[in-house]
Amino acid sequence: MARVVLKPGHVRPVHTGHPWVFQQAVGRVEGGALAGDEVSVFDPQGRFLGRGLYSPKSAIPVRLFTRSDRPIDGALVRERFARAIELRRELGLPASDTDAYRLIHGEGDGLPGLIVDVLGDVVSVQLNTVGIARREGIVYAAIEEALSPRAILDRTGEIAARIEGVEVGRGVVRGDATVDALRFRERGFSFEVPLTLGQKTGYYLDQRALRGRVEALADGRTVLDAYSFIGSFALAAARGGAKHVVSVDESALVAEVAAETARRNGLVDRVEIRRGDAMAALEHAANEGGYDLVLCDPPKLAPSRGKRDAALVAYRRLARSACAATKPGGLLVLSSCSGVISHEDLVRALAIGARDANLGALVLERHVQAADHPVPAAFPEGLYLKSVIARVEPIA
Repeated sequence: MARVVLKPGHVRPVHTGHPWVFQQAVGRVEGGALAGDEVSVFDPQGRFLGRGLYSPKSAIPVRLFTRSDRPIDGALVRERFARAIELRRELGLPASDTDAYRLIHGEGDGLPGLIVDVLGDVVSVQLNTVGIARREGIVYAAIEEALSPRAILDRTGEIAARIEGVEVGRGVVRGDATVDALRFRERGFSFEVPLTLGQKTGYYLDQRALRGRVEALADGRTVLDAYSFIGSFALAAARGGAKHVVSVDESALVAEVAAETARRNGLVDRVEIRRGDAMAALEHAANEGGYDLVLCDPPKLAPSRGKRDAALVAYRRLARSACAATKPGGLLVLSSCSGVISHEDLVRALAIGARDANLGALVLERHVQAADHPVPAAFPEGLYLKSVIARVEPIA
């Protein structure tokens, strides 16, 4: 088996549990490893550190699966699936009112590069590294054995495909080829999402907990959901007793699905669906006197570390507009799904944005991704989703 030997001074993160070997940490590769091969990782003194899969085109050429010398095979994958299922059971998933959840969250479940979301009777998968893509047959077999789904979808994204040299998601790869939508329940809400909506694996499961918190805060408030997708936050606010909810997304298909979702859940008279640009909606709201509760969960603004500085500027602009769109004494929920943006970055962007709007922002709560998206303690990069709930106030 090929060996990856680390440079001096680059061992500590891996030794303490970090699952990634970055390109700058690699001293040499011995044994002619090919893309997707298993490799053993050693420190400069020849001490074994673990075994992973090799991605030579990536800034992360090795992602570790095990700290032992066991092979990365079907037995290991089945074992990790069993452990992940048990963890979700401990978290209460699935539940009588929720049959949509993340079963495999990459490094958090010991299977780097793999995402597996259960969405009702369909399983949606992302094969985000060449190593895991080469083992798709093992992955699909483990899914079928553990869950017996109606169908398995490949929803691998374009960025992973470009970096890793794997195929973009191919749709249904196992099971019922006639599947045309994802039908599932979350916290008692019923959803039907056409496969033509291509965001992530089909739905944003990571904000489930925050949607519940928004529902608890919405009673008696007017609400603007500025990046609504199919309106999950808007539905939560409406059920929570909001006086009026406006849901905004720029996609015509998304707006159509959002309207149908509100109707299906008996909230069509409580949620107003608008098609439009989020920033324009925030500016319009500011000119009209604002809302009591404003929700801003934009798409990923920093897909890579090189985009971080530009993203921080964008978050500050967004925070300014969002604060201006919030009534004095109202609440703003601001989120970032960019892994390179920390909670501190997000709060600083909020502070500067509020100042630029001649307002103040008092942070009340901080939130992260839902518990079915676990993160190893030694892997801070895995905590990608950050949200803050702040009270927007006039400057004293």
